Amino acid sequence: QVQLVESGGGLVQAGGSLRLACAASGRSFSSYAMGWFRQAPGKEREFVAAMTWSGSMTSYAASVKGRFTISKDNAKNTVYLQINSLKPEDTAVYYCAAGTYFGGSYYPSNYWGQGTQVTVSS
Repeated sequence: QVQLVESGGGLVQAGGSLRLACAASGRSFSSYAMGWFRQAPGKEREFVAAMTWSGSMTSYAASVKGRFTISKDNAKNTVYLQINSLKPEDTAVYYCAAGTYFGGSYYPSNYWGQGTQVTVSS
């Protein structure tokens, strides 16, 4: 149905930047809106950002708004997450998800990537 593969994580100093990528494939991927979530050790997985392939809807968590930018390249079937001004509290495994918008909120479906580790040192 949908396969998602994240890449681009790594170790970076506070204040630095990373660009994460999520490559989507499968016959149904374009039917979903794409989202980014993250999970820090000992914490619940939290919403980061999402957008539709058409670009008609884009959303961010308040904690990342202004520093994170979600974008896409439809020709490459890839969604990106540009992360600027990284903080140590951004350290987490970042996951890509396929989901849907409902009532103005983004909900992931049961399609997730394997995750990519982002570690921010102080």
